[in-house]
Amino acid sequence: MKSELKLVITVDVEEEGLFSGRYPQVPPGVRSVRELGRLEPVSRELGLPLTLLVTHPVAVDPECGRILDRWRRQLGAEIGAHLHPWCTPPFADLAWPEPVPSDFMPRSLLKAKLESLAKAIESRWGEKPEAFRMGRFDLGPAVRRLLPDCGFRVDSSIVPCRFGPGAADHFLAGNEPFWWDEEEMGGSSLLEAPLTQVALWPGLGACVYRAALGMVGGGRYRLLSIFRTLGVVGIQPAWFPLASMRWAVRLHHARGGRVLVMFLHSTELLAGATPDYPTEASVRRLTWRIRAFLQWLAARYAVEGVTLSRLHASMPPARDLPNRIARVRCSAPESGSAAARGSPWP
Repeated sequence: MKSELKLVITVDVEEEGLFSGRYPQVPPGVRSVRELGRLEPVSRELGLPLTLLVTHPVAVDPECGRILDRWRRQLGAEIGAHLHPWCTPPFADLAWPEPVPSDFMPRSLLKAKLESLAKAIESRWGEKPEAFRMGRFDLGPAVRRLLPDCGFRVDSSIVPCRFGPGAADHFLAGNEPFWWDEEEMGGSSLLEAPLTQVALWPGLGACVYRAALGMVGGGRYRLLSIFRTLGVVGIQPAWFPLASMRWAVRLHHARGGRVLVMFLHSTELLAGATPDYPTEASVRRLTWRIRAFLQWLAARYAVEGVTLSRLHASMPPARDLPNRIARVRCSAPESGSAAARGSPWP
């Protein structure tokens, strides 16, 4: 008898130009949304719905609206929100260059951006978004505590075994969904659905993390980056080869995991929009890898495809699902410091 797994497939549906090192208020375009058709067999043939997490430039574009409405109506997709603060109104002059970490922004500005994005999505598709992902996976405490007030019930911004300088640190987070502590959240309820990315050996990530904390300067970041390259596997098709994706499922399942969360960017489906996928041939290899992985997964497990909101609805209450977050760190650099200029770990 096959083991049962829930699978959430998420796509950050976003503007182009994000891998150039620049973060303009007005992006160069949203052409990659047209390339979502490359994923249509995932829903039409394999029966797996997508959660499409859209940025503000996508939400306000009429053509994108028509494309995503077909996904929603005909293919069972969910439309959620993906906040890129640098191109989401309102705007303000801050002391740090873009991308400004979320915890450095005034709370009122951050809330206004969340509300602006949610309103744009509701105006376009007639439904308030309930699923959320923070741009650059920068889910600091400020964003997290604002999400329920803005109507969001489930977040998927945490990537275990990953460290991004200048942002919230979720390196030691677990892979299974968990409820954020309601007392810490001011009495509000929020489900977290981390991306599936696991260390090759249990406890190895914690050992590497402790060693990194004893280092200074860029050495800390380099150690964690090396570990992510050599000691981690995941089911993110743009980050890992097919063999690693399969390995990640086996490890996660063997350790008691029953929920898988996959993600990719819409820009990875447009040749030349990202450095890792510069040609049509490279994009075709990516879509082949996605299809091959999903076919392998369905052959070995009883897979139920769910959107983020449907995952939320299926989860037991907080008292029966322990909080699995291990540590969250985020410290604000002073204006003009090395960290403010983009250098990791001042």
